[in-house]
Amino acid sequence: MLLPPDLRDWLPEDHLVHFLLEVVETMDTGEFRVNHRGTGSRQYPPSMMLSLLVYCYATGRFSSRMIERASWEDVAVRYLCAGEHPDHETICKFRRENLKVFEKFFVHILEVAAESQALKKVGTVSVDGTKLKANASKHSAMSHGHAVKVLEQLECEVKELTARAEEADRQEHSQCETKLPEEIARRKQRMARIREAVDVIEDREKEKADQERQRRKAKAQERKERRERGEKVTGAEPKEVEDKVDPKAQYNFTDPESRIMKTKDGFQQCYNAQAAVEVESMLIVANDLSNQANDKGQLVAMVEKTKANGFEPQEALADTGYYSQSEVETLEESGVDAFVAVERQTHGRSLASILGEEEPPPPETPDPSPRQKMKSKLSTPQGRERYGLRKQTVEPVFGIIKEVMRFRQFLMRGQEKVAGEWNLVCCSYNLKRLSSLLGSRSLSLVAPADRKTA
Repeated sequence: MLLPPDLRDWLPEDHLVHFLLEVVETMDTGEFRVNHRGTGSRQYPPSMMLSLLVYCYATGRFSSRMIERASWEDVAVRYLCAGEHPDHETICKFRRENLKVFEKFFVHILEVAAESQALKKVGTVSVDGTKLKANASKHSAMSHGHAVKVLEQLECEVKELTARAEEADRQEHSQCETKLPEEIARRKQRMARIREAVDVIEDREKEKADQERQRRKAKAQERKERRERGEKVTGAEPKEVEDKVDPKAQYNFTDPESRIMKTKDGFQQCYNAQAAVEVESMLIVANDLSNQANDKGQLVAMVEKTKANGFEPQEALADTGYYSQSEVETLEESGVDAFVAVERQTHGRSLASILGEEEPPPPETPDPSPRQKMKSKLSTPQGRERYGLRKQTVEPVFGIIKEVMRFRQFLMRGQEKVAGEWNLVCCSYNLKRLSSLLGSRSLSLVAPADRKTA
């Protein structure tokens, strides 16, 4: 190797990094925040930093220190950085300060997909959510009941320490005279944090009670309308919601906006990541993030985000966790045909279905309720076929993100920042998926001569 090697010869022509650089080069990076003062840490082109983050996320490297190390050890990353080695502080700062601009890059990828005919038409979107761990331990959380007890204990300790400090002031040469004020200040500081946690929990519980009150009111109205139609209504009437705080309601001191959620690994400190996937291309056309354990109220929001990104879906698929009469009616009024399960669906096909002996769906009542209409709609062959697209589109996308890209936990804290990181994850997935869809055509986004110059 007497002459300097050309790293372009070290990577195959269909490598993901070539496609990524071409897509980034077609985007205006003028809105990215960089240091214009000419002082401090060394600065790098925003297009290079964006490409570095997206490629490393797509290949399962999320830590800024791990990305910095990859700039020395990974040939593709060295090629992407043109021999430069951004330090982990620069990488972390760029990611933290440009989360909002990543949203525009997400839309830009979809525009490239539409122009290349990989995303021809967004006719049907499949919506689902997945629980991802927050950057906070569940052991850093405190329940409301325990917090109240700790506050009472700390108040007693502060009173006792204050009395001893006053006694020490009256005595000369006390050994604990200098330690008592520090202990009192430390306990008062802890009391302030716990009081803040108690106030936040109580505000959350009040908001939760208001939402539950509205839900029960809507349910009571629905039962009343069913009686007026002559239907038989069973079960107890919705009770009034009591304004009380659940003693088990928790607050996490590391990431207060995350929540305890039930996962297959037990209860974890998590966020609920949402995605709307186009069923033919399996590209994510909209994403969002919630700190609610359930998916209620997310369906319309995801369809609206899809429209905001420049697409007009005609169908929306979702599981039973998304069903809401008001949400389905809102979608239908806007021209979107909803296929939302109203009860848990069985897996596989029955023997009667395979043999063609399956009983037809029961006839509709003269004035069926919206829930009955949706159930009958999904029991038809067309309804089963359309709803069946859901589990073979959006669920594999989450599987690829978790198993192939190995993204299972957020690094950032706070719902707004975590939402930005989830958007970055979706950008990385879409780049991988789009490169796979286009194949050899991915190299035709720019002219060969321009690519050689780049």
